[in-house]
Amino acid sequence: MTTALLKQPAPTPAVRKPNRSFIHGLISNKKALTGMVVMVIFIALALLAPVLFPGDPSRITAMASLEPSGEHWLGTTAKGQDVLALTVHGSRSSLFVGLTVGLASTFIGILVGLASAYFGKFIDEALSLVTNVFLLLPGLPLLVILAAFLPPGLGTVILVLVVTGWAGSARVLRSQALSIRSKDFVAAAVVSGERAGRIMFREILPNMASIVMGTLLACVIYGIGAQAGLEFLGLGDVSTVSWGNNLFWAGNEGALLTGSWWVFVPSGVCIALVAFALALINYAVDEVTNPRLRKIKTPKATSMKAERSAAS
Repeated sequence: MTTALLKQPAPTPAVRKPNRSFIHGLISNKKALTGMVVMVIFIALALLAPVLFPGDPSRITAMASLEPSGEHWLGTTAKGQDVLALTVHGSRSSLFVGLTVGLASTFIGILVGLASAYFGKFIDEALSLVTNVFLLLPGLPLLVILAAFLPPGLGTVILVLVVTGWAGSARVLRSQALSIRSKDFVAAAVVSGERAGRIMFREILPNMASIVMGTLLACVIYGIGAQAGLEFLGLGDVSTVSWGNNLFWAGNEGALLTGSWWVFVPSGVCIALVAFALALINYAVDEVTNPRLRKIKTPKATSMKAERSAAS
């Protein structure tokens, strides 16, 4: 009997697929890869705009309202400006505002959310009250009022969008931080005498990487779209070249009435493509970090080997 026991094959260890890193998971995700390729193209065009179209993109270069042709790929405006030059140069301002608003809004949201969740009590109540006030205020009227009374300029647009856009990210990050605050490793860090700042930024924040990434991308989309909306209403600095101002001048010059679709379609398509690309990356981040959305593929060879071991 002892000999029979010794001859029995050792149990096959369970095959565990190693966890892929976050970066590798994004690169291998088709949605994230598509979104990143689109964003790289737009960022490259924004950086190379002065090289591709040197000089002032608003200068008059041809006859007014020319249709797309070999000389002017996207035609000209009612003033005779090259639409392609305006579109490419407009990406610089729009992407800069979107990224700046996204980073600033997410940073404020992290500070407010972590402080509210960690300290609790009076600080949580005070910060939650301020956050709820900004959430309850109607967004578009507040944007219009602030932009109308502040001096025009790119800094004013960024300030207005950050002031009106941080509350939503703070609410989401506070909820996530509250769930992590109750974990055992955070309690152990508190008992061991770690400083509050170290616990918040070294223990809690790294475990919120996926939600912070998603919040950042959502804030960037908000910044680009809200800037275009403000400038389309004429509340931005009309002297700058951006996608929103391109739409503003297209409306003022009667491009819709005259059927000059090539004047307003390029800027609108660019805004939609950037928002779509960022949304794809946002969804891919959720797919990579959320086990419920992750697709687990079992190799056929592994499954067949497991069936043979079970049968023997």
